Amino acid sequence: MDGQKVYVENGVLVVPDEPIIPFIRGDGTGPEIMESVRAVIDAAVSKAYGGKRRIHWKEILAGEKALKETGELLPKETIDAIKEHYIAIKGPLTTPVGGGYRSLNVTLRQVLDLYANVRPSRYFPGVPSPLKHPEKVNMVVFRENTEDVYAGIEWKMGSEECERVRRFLVEEMGANIPEDSGIGIKPISKFRSQRLVRKAIEYALKKGYHTLTLMHKGNIMKYTEGAFRDWGYELLRNEYSDKVVFEGEGERTEGKVFVNDRIADNMFQQILLRPDEYGVIATTNLNGDYISDALAALVGGLGLAAGANIGDYHALFEPVHGTAPKYAGKNVINPTAGILSGVMMLEYMGWMEAAKLIEDAIVRTFEQKKVTYDLARHLGIEPLSTTEYTQALIDNL
Repeated sequence: MDGQKVYVENGVLVVPDEPIIPFIRGDGTGPEIMESVRAVIDAAVSKAYGGKRRIHWKEILAGEKALKETGELLPKETIDAIKEHYIAIKGPLTTPVGGGYRSLNVTLRQVLDLYANVRPSRYFPGVPSPLKHPEKVNMVVFRENTEDVYAGIEWKMGSEECERVRRFLVEEMGANIPEDSGIGIKPISKFRSQRLVRKAIEYALKKGYHTLTLMHKGNIMKYTEGAFRDWGYELLRNEYSDKVVFEGEGERTEGKVFVNDRIADNMFQQILLRPDEYGVIATTNLNGDYISDALAALVGGLGLAAGANIGDYHALFEPVHGTAPKYAGKNVINPTAGILSGVMMLEYMGWMEAAKLIEDAIVRTFEQKKVTYDLARHLGIEPLSTTEYTQALIDNL
């Protein structure tokens, strides 16, 4: 196909003017969302660069469409394509609860070692919010993506494997575990914790955030969550001592990132009562899942929640929300989360001008009260369809 591959040279990601970007349509409302995402990105790139840059989209398969066409939910060709092209974007994929197959999202993150799940939350004027001052919310969650409970190490109650693990823990380790238990293991490692914190501090320094908070439950889980906190501080002291100030050791200083830590349950109170005191949050997987969804609720809900999964070089961008199958094909879904994920992708590529055009267009469109059903019902106004809203964004570029 036309276009050139993104590549790495001398440790630097190089994005050509006409890169090939793989995309996955997704399940449920995913295809409608990705149609909007690509239309808005293409229009913004065209406007920003006057034809000197363009994206060559390459569809790759995962989920229900992949199963129908290849007999596999996640074909090897899809993983290979992302490895080969470094940057990709996707719609939501179905994740079953309880049984069935394992989450494709989790599998992609782990197979590609996309260890940082990055979820920004900022307020757009005119969007309904439960906060009195939602404009104070501007935070980015860096959530460890490969271990903690999402490592998926667990055994079903009553299975032979579960009983073997239970017996070992009871008889050899002195644990008290009832016989009718399912058992899961929560691994948290020093290397993976520190590379996540390194990614978070680098982002804070690059983007001008003034605070980095290590969020953990170390008061109870001292050797996993508590160790995450300790390893984070160790890395920051060893590698960034000239660029940070630690809470309790100095005051906030211009040009340096103020580093603190908060117990996970307290952090939920903090984002409600003192949102302007926080910027970048680095945390373990499950904590990051909870806090990023809570932050999304403060600024308009999951319909505005963008996400990225980033490794050393590879990156896969996706909206935080699920597939919403009951809305599929009805032309009512809000594609903004997917579009904002596209903004994150453009920023990762270094195409800042196109990214800024889209963000400004979203602000203008909301100010004009042109919104989809999920926001319109709170504002008491007539909603736009997905395609009408997409066109309004393009018109406002």
